[in-house]
Amino acid sequence: MAHPTMFDDADLVLGRLRRVCLALPGAKERVSHNRPHFFTTRMFAAHGGVVKGDHHSGMYDSSVLVLPDPGERPALLTDPRFFEPAYYGPSGWVGLNFRAAAVDWAEVAELIEDSYLNTAPALLCRQLRDRAGQRGADE
Repeated sequence: MAHPTMFDDADLVLGRLRRVCLALPGAKERVSHNRPHFFTTRMFAAHGGVVKGDHHSGMYDSSVLVLPDPGERPALLTDPRFFEPAYYGPSGWVGLNFRAAAVDWAEVAELIEDSYLNTAPALLCRQLRDRAGQRGADE
C-alpha cells in the first residue's frame, strides 16, 4: 500500500529550502519516505521529520534535517528550535523546526552547507570551497 505524500510542492518554505539545497554542487532532490531529500552521493538534508514516539502530529512537518559537525550538535539541541529526529538522531542528525520561530535563512544556508560538507564527496566539497573563495575574492 502506498503511503501518502507528506509535503506540499506549493509550500513557500519548501521552495526556498530547495533553492538553498539545489544551489550546491552536484545536489539533487528525490522523494524518499514520502518527503523531499537532498543528496549528492549521500543525503545532506531532508524536509520534514518526526520525533521518537510521535509520528503523526505533524509538529515537525515544516523542518529541515541536517548533519552538523559533532561538536556543534549539543549546543544546537539546547536551542528550542532544534530537535533530535527519529531514525536520524542516533547518527548525529538534528532537525530545525521552521514553525518554532521566524526562519533565519542565512542560518539555514550555513547549517545545510555544513551538512553538505559532512556528507558530500571530497571533489564536490572542494568545488563548494573554491566557489566560496571566488565569491569572497569578487567582493
